[in-house]
Amino acid sequence: MVEVPIKMYMTNLLKQARKALRPMAHLSGPAKDKGLTLLADLLVEKREELLAANQEDVLAAGKALEGEKDKDRVKAAVDRVRLTENDVTGLEQFLRQVVALPNPIGELVDQREQPTGLQVGHMRAPLGMLGVLSELNPRHNVEILAQCFKSGNVTVFRGTPDWPHTWPLLSQWLKRALEEVGAPTHAITLVERPEKDAALEVMRATRHQLDALIVRGGAGLRKTAIETSRLPILAHDGGICHGYIDEGADLAMAQNLVVNSKIQDVHAASSLDTILVHEGIARQFLPALIRRLLDEFKVDVKGCVKTVAMIAPQPLAGYRNLVAVQEEDWSRQFNGPTLAVKMVGSLDEALDHIAQYGEGQTAFICTRTYHHALRFVREVDASAVLVNASSRLHAGDTFGMGGDVGLGHGRLLTRGPIGLEALTCLKYVAFGMGQLRHPHPVPVTYEDAIMLKRY
Repeated sequence: MVEVPIKMYMTNLLKQARKALRPMAHLSGPAKDKGLTLLADLLVEKREELLAANQEDVLAAGKALEGEKDKDRVKAAVDRVRLTENDVTGLEQFLRQVVALPNPIGELVDQREQPTGLQVGHMRAPLGMLGVLSELNPRHNVEILAQCFKSGNVTVFRGTPDWPHTWPLLSQWLKRALEEVGAPTHAITLVERPEKDAALEVMRATRHQLDALIVRGGAGLRKTAIETSRLPILAHDGGICHGYIDEGADLAMAQNLVVNSKIQDVHAASSLDTILVHEGIARQFLPALIRRLLDEFKVDVKGCVKTVAMIAPQPLAGYRNLVAVQEEDWSRQFNGPTLAVKMVGSLDEALDHIAQYGEGQTAFICTRTYHHALRFVREVDASAVLVNASSRLHAGDTFGMGGDVGLGHGRLLTRGPIGLEALTCLKYVAFGMGQLRHPHPVPVTYEDAIMLKRY
């Protein structure tokens, strides 16, 4: 059988998915919640079946790297594919949390009565057709799809082929749950072709095919999407995460913030990339922190010239050590166990550094000085700025949104966690009682007579 060319396949797929827009607009909030609840129930009922399927994917990932000498690389690849019981439980609980969130669609915002008696306000509506490109594991992918569905959007999803047994099972349950509540067939459309060109066709989609993109994955995928697509990108998790330790900061709090921001999840978008430390506190603060990061947490630490001179690292075989930072490291989002360290002479120097390299992602300050905290909050250009709090708190669940599909830092779209409300748009609605725009084409004295003749 001759396979349809990928461009034709994607054009037809997007065309079919677009037909689901109006039926999705009619699907009630309770129906959407019931569908997500059914999926959560299936995860509980068929947990062992899912874990068994995932085990096959884990074994396949291990076999694919047979002969690889770098054991850390093998372990990372296998861990990436593995789903644990905690992952399945976490996904089931997340779905129930999404169900418990208020339905944003149809909400009236800022309704005001005009002097004419016209009631004018905003109503929340779905964004429309969303393209999702993801290199994340099935748990995170289902979380993204659930939030897109709850917010009334039609989703075209393209993942990676690393879960050939796990993902088909999950997608089958997802379709079953949505069908049972009368959701349109293409409400969640899965791109089943494995070619990389399928992802490129999603990126190249026009505004008549898709309304926005959500891109979750590595730097390569993000870079390609940003350079290729003309569509708005809601979330792509790019950008540098900065921390600044002010002079006179609480040393114990500062160390906890750095360790948590870097170690809690080294692969997260809001994981710390660069820490800036005031020179007045550096000698008390940095030696113990850097040794702990190197020895206890196995982090590769890269220091500026002043940091290296102060620590005076002695190379020892088999031990991690502080190394000199390169200029390009200040611009890198590491997404792994690497941290850049720089000593600065003032808050102004820290702000200048963040302005030069920050890219508007996440930043935090550890300080006891109120006006320093206010300056930092006002002057740092980032989607989230935190005072005396870990950068890892930059997420939908900790910001009270229940979850998010990623982090956005574009100026024209929602910045920060992209939760349910950020997956909607606002349209004006107006309720009247026959109000007209004047001057009216028909003289006022004849209006009543003309209307009476019609009846």
